Amino acid sequence: MTGSATVLLVEDEPAILDLLEVTLAAKGFFIRKAEDAASARASIRAELPDIVILDWMLPGQSGIEFARELRADARSRALPIIMLTAKVEEADKVQGLEVGADDYVIKPFSPRELVARVNALLRRRAPHSADVTLSYASLELNAARHEARADGNLVDMGATEFRLLALLIANPERVYSRAQLLDQVWGDHRFIEERTVDVHVLRLRKALQPYGAEELVQTVRGVGYRLAAPRA
Repeated sequence: MTGSATVLLVEDEPAILDLLEVTLAAKGFFIRKAEDAASARASIRAELPDIVILDWMLPGQSGIEFARELRADARSRALPIIMLTAKVEEADKVQGLEVGADDYVIKPFSPRELVARVNALLRRRAPHSADVTLSYASLELNAARHEARADGNLVDMGATEFRLLALLIANPERVYSRAQLLDQVWGDHRFIEERTVDVHVLRLRKALQPYGAEELVQTVRGVGYRLAAPRA
């Protein structure tokens, strides 16, 4: 279960919106809500969610049109989208997928199935967020349980440092620029300065220091940071 992810629910029927919220919040997801495309657009403009559950039939701009808009924008092009609809014809499903939806859930839906589909999509798009244990050198991390360990010992760290480590441990040896880390760890929040990344890297290293693992978080001069074995 991917309990640390943020889900944007775009649905104009109050009863269904409430059901979606209760179902996903009970599994630990953070919920944001919008009743039409304009509200959803404003929410996404402020901060990218991890996934969107988008109703096909919305007042004003339809969900299909809004999905097409999201895919045309470089900032939201890779945003996972699950289309929610009462349409059951194969042609409708094909249309939903052709405009860029990643998955398709038909009303009435099983809450258990919906959660499974959300988790599966997040697992494909961001394996470091899924209910799996990732490991590198002496480090182990499970995002669903929000646990980080070094040599088997629980490491106490802040939420931002945890997300930073989750990204790095899912992609060991890969170098991330500060801008890339801002996009992927801070959710593309526009009001965070790049130097903030340096502060949180220092905090992450400090959390790992008692276990001799701080050297795994390396600075690549002039580029950014990576998780790699200590230099000889």
